[in-house]
Amino acid sequence: MRYRLLLVCLTLATSGGQAADWPHWRGPQRNDVVATPSGWTGQAWLQGLRWQADVGEGGSSPIIANGCVYLVGWSAGRDTLFCLDADTGKERWRQSYAAPRYARHAVGDQALYSGACSTPEFDTETGLLFTLSCDGTLQAWDTQKQGTRVWELNLYDRYQAARRPEVAERKKTRRDYGYVSSPLVVGSQLIVEVGGRTGNLVAFDKRTGRERWASQNRDEAGHTGGPVPITVEQVPCVAVLTLRNLVVTRIDEPQAGQTVATFPWTTDYANNIATPAVSGSSVIVSSAYNHFAMCRLEISLEGAKVVWKNDEVATGVCSPVIYRGHVYWAWRGVHCLDYETGKQRWQGGKVGAAGSCLMAGDERLIVYGNQGHLTLVESAERSPDKYQEIASQNVFSQTDAWPHVVVNNDRIFCRDRNGKVQCWTTANHKAALKK
Repeated sequence: MRYRLLLVCLTLATSGGQAADWPHWRGPQRNDVVATPSGWTGQAWLQGLRWQADVGEGGSSPIIANGCVYLVGWSAGRDTLFCLDADTGKERWRQSYAAPRYARHAVGDQALYSGACSTPEFDTETGLLFTLSCDGTLQAWDTQKQGTRVWELNLYDRYQAARRPEVAERKKTRRDYGYVSSPLVVGSQLIVEVGGRTGNLVAFDKRTGRERWASQNRDEAGHTGGPVPITVEQVPCVAVLTLRNLVVTRIDEPQAGQTVATFPWTTDYANNIATPAVSGSSVIVSSAYNHFAMCRLEISLEGAKVVWKNDEVATGVCSPVIYRGHVYWAWRGVHCLDYETGKQRWQGGKVGAAGSCLMAGDERLIVYGNQGHLTLVESAERSPDKYQEIASQNVFSQTDAWPHVVVNNDRIFCRDRNGKVQCWTTANHKAALKK
């Protein structure tokens, strides 16, 4: 009975708040599929720049809830949490705290990233916003009280996570980017990939920060965007791509923390970066480098079974999007794969390493990549056999577009690694005003 109640909470938690809000990593359902249309009118897409701001360095993505945009950026030895008006960009409040530019065990690629990389998590029940710094400072902020801090703890200090080891066969590929994954609220739990000595995952009480359980699996943390909810034979679980494996873990107390399935997945440069994509009880994982592949796994309470594996396609950074029998991603081009067979349908476009994408409500892909390039692409629903680009716009040009693109109420929000943020109004907004 208790796990059924948690299953209801899981459904409510993943539904987000207002229909158009973006309260979690990868959107309302945490899968990059949204009801909000792309804004394409049939003749035009982006109407113009609505507002812009500078919030400091980082790869953390925007979060939108109740008319506010929340962003975390680093500057001059401090992380700052900004609350901006989503419509005007006007600052409502900010909270700041001392933080290093890189985590205490950081190794490699510091020319490519800096500051907070974890995307905040918004809880619609309490109005709390949870942030995680690269150096492991986990905090809860009350957005209804000008961002008053409710509780905090440091994961490195409490759980003694060591520097990520070199786990691949290829030597001198060790990397450690610190804490990068987004916390996950499910019911009263806040689930975090800690990668410490007591467990890969740790669940806290979201209101108090008190520890509730730690996972059986004790892998080091990966570098993905965070744990993903998945229901396995009516049991609520989460899937996470650690440094060594895909691991599916129960989250229903008192069985919470028990391992349901493990599937080996180790990559050179510790670059298990793309967040696993979940559809039903299937999980799609992908990495590049030595493990250049994409794989669909079917999860049961007995473990993980390979449905298909394609060694000719991969995504290095962009999380796959599963929609109506197809899989999409933007890394070294925009790709469309058949979900049932694993065979590629089409690819095209000029996306490099940095990229994210989402499926809008009118079945078009919004792609954001390179150093700040927005592209609108037809999905396989409209163009089943070839890549078809509808419109494009350069919004930045200086640094990599690591932060995820966000769409909300005829507005598209973009951020670059240096912390430049822009809000663009779609042409659909102007068309709606004329009606």
